[in-house]
Amino acid sequence: MADEWGERMPRSVSLLQTIAVSVGITIGSGIFRVPATVAAQLPAPGAILLCWVLGGIIALCGALTVAELAAALPRSGGIFAYLLEGYGPLPAFLFGWTELIVIRAAALGAIATIFAEYLGYFVPLTATEVRETAALAIAIVGVINYVGVQRAATVLSVSTAAKYAVLLALGLLAFTASNAHGALLTPAWPAGAQPWLLASALIPVMWTYDGWADATAVAGEIRNPQRNLPLALIAGALAVMLVYLVVNVGFLFALAPAEMAQSKLIAATVAARIPLLGGIGAALVAAAVIVSAFSSLHASMLTGSRIFFAMADRGLFFRVAARVSARFNTPSVAIGLASVLGVIYVLQNDFAQLADRFILGIWPFYALTVAAVFILRRRRPTLARPYRVWGYPLVPAIFLLASAFMVLNALFTDPRNTGVTFAIILAGVPVFWLRRRATRGAPSSSVAV
Repeated sequence: MADEWGERMPRSVSLLQTIAVSVGITIGSGIFRVPATVAAQLPAPGAILLCWVLGGIIALCGALTVAELAAALPRSGGIFAYLLEGYGPLPAFLFGWTELIVIRAAALGAIATIFAEYLGYFVPLTATEVRETAALAIAIVGVINYVGVQRAATVLSVSTAAKYAVLLALGLLAFTASNAHGALLTPAWPAGAQPWLLASALIPVMWTYDGWADATAVAGEIRNPQRNLPLALIAGALAVMLVYLVVNVGFLFALAPAEMAQSKLIAATVAARIPLLGGIGAALVAAAVIVSAFSSLHASMLTGSRIFFAMADRGLFFRVAARVSARFNTPSVAIGLASVLGVIYVLQNDFAQLADRFILGIWPFYALTVAAVFILRRRRPTLARPYRVWGYPLVPAIFLLASAFMVLNALFTDPRNTGVTFAIILAGVPVFWLRRRATRGAPSSSVAV
């Protein structure tokens, strides 16, 4: 039996578990390497911290805006559902197509490979064994997700709490580092530096904040969604911003910007200088990355499979993908599909480069989703909105400007790969029309199974 919003799976995911999804998928491996990248572009403490604050504000603006859609339309698929409601089936299909063909599988593959590579710190693995271990990790996470959303959410909550605590502790313990640099805000800006340096450094920072909207994909299984979804999105964005700032302030206290820029494994460098950790700093960082990657992998499987389920449930994908397990009440076929795609990607060479190259593909859909708030307020003024965007229309406008900057910057700095990304997205248009012709006359949504 479908509920009042048309969802067929039990609403059993709590507020804290939803926050864990949001935080778990956002905090991945990026925070362990991006601070060095930013320091190389902005060799001044004040400018580095400003960049991380701006990134957090942009992500928070996105979360504050999407929270209105999440409360009004608590449907499985999240962004897919909002695009479908705001623009119709084609943009929604293109989002699902992009997730299916590139983004989700590449993300699962990239995260699983990071997990396996750092596992190699404790158990030596060859290059082939790294790929095999990564594939096994995807399969295990798929099984955990299949046997019930509560089991999946519990595992995710524990792993997310562990990685958040370790990351926060690392940032705080950095203030006890030996031979610390100690200067946090001076100089505030590099002498003779141009303002566009800040814009360039903001790009990798935004990658580390990516995932702020992914918890909406599980909206069809969240308890009291009109209250819990907005709270989870906003709390998740704030929690991530807090720990990122603590970590970067700690790193800047322990290391000079020049040292940060030269340290590719910056977290390990800082950990090695913390007396309390003795000689286990490197092992601690490796363990932290393993836990962080596992949590992100788990959250990515949980959310990605719901996008495929929602596509099928709304008649825009093969109907079998909308199957709900009678025993576990989970989207069994969609989870299997996400798992198989992830394993295929992880066993291919250079997939990690693909993940980095095509991550931009999500940003046009973020912009369309935020813009849908304006569209639906005009088109459906009577739609129940338990939460309305704080700071409307300024808050969504800030996010839209940031999204336009991200896309335009990519077009100018990397036109070839950006062009390929948009070509893949647009390749979904003929697929959409061919499928529509093939299924003309069929029901628009699947039945419960």
